[in-house]
Amino acid sequence: MSQDRIIRLQSSASKHVIITRKNKKGVERKIECRKYDPIVRKRVLFKEIKWKGRGG
Repeated sequence: MSQDRIIRLQSSASKHVIITRKNKKGVERKIECRKYDPIVRKRVLFKEIKWKGRGG
């Protein structure tokens, strides 16, 4: 069984969300990374958030 899990990263500057995968075996903490946010047109910090609603 694969250790990859789908996660959501939300921008610290807006409500923009990126969906990506994380290796649960290698990374046990929440992911934070700098990515481009098209709403504010800058590179900002994205933090891992919980899934809401059905399907996760």
